[in-house]
Amino acid sequence: MKSTSNERFERGLNNLNKIDGEAGINVINSLKNISPDLGQYIIEFAFGDIYNRPALDLKSREIATIAALTTLGNATPQLKVHIKAALNIGCTQQEIIEVILQMSVYAGFPAALNGTFAAQEVFEECK
Repeated sequence: MKSTSNERFERGLNNLNKIDGEAGINVINSLKNISPDLGQYIIEFAFGDIYNRPALDLKSREIATIAALTTLGNATPQLKVHIKAALNIGCTQQEIIEVILQMSVYAGFPAALNGTFAAQEVFEECK
């Protein structure tokens, strides 16, 4: 049975709060005046549908997200949000650094350096 948009939104908002906390809500709120639809799509699709799938736990999803954002090399704000999210759901700082280090093989040292510095900033903020 397909979920209604409202059910997807509520499920997504719950996941967003659990994973990203205030940082996630801040991102959605920052879109209200310019592109509220984008905020709704992020909540419904990313957090209501994808993050809710049963095959991967939240920790695995955040590890994959950190890897992807590190390799992009141009998504530092989003990488920082997801590093903090990974910490929120139980990843250790060492696990996060290992994921970023692993990306040096596939995305190069500049991407790994940028990811490492982003992680350092988040770790210092979370002290």
